[in-house]
Amino acid sequence: MGYRERKYSFKRSFGYAITGVWYGLKKERHMQFHIAATISVTILGLLTRITLAEWRTIWLSIGLVISLELVNTAIEKCVDLVTQEYHPIAKIAKDVAAGAVLVAATVSVLVGGSIFLPYWF
Repeated sequence: MGYRERKYSFKRSFGYAITGVWYGLKKERHMQFHIAATISVTILGLLTRITLAEWRTIWLSIGLVISLELVNTAIEKCVDLVTQEYHPIAKIAKDVAAGAVLVAATVSVLVGGSIFLPYWF
């Protein structure tokens, strides 16, 4: 594979990735909630003037939640592609993926609380 092919392949892969993120933003209700929360936390961080280290922690938390939400969407769509009928294993796959998002979102709330609460109290 020559340089041009690799470069083209990278550009194509990047385009696919952007398409996936855009799909999540447009079609997934929970992703829209996470984006609204991201905007709110960003405004709060700017108003509170949190430190660079605190911003980094917030960015990691946001990135983790949004990434897992995209993975959750991919798993749900793959399961739906295989079967639209109820199957206990399909349910487990969807529930576990959703659980991963729930854990990350819960930890992110705890992280946010540990950052913002000391500024207010």
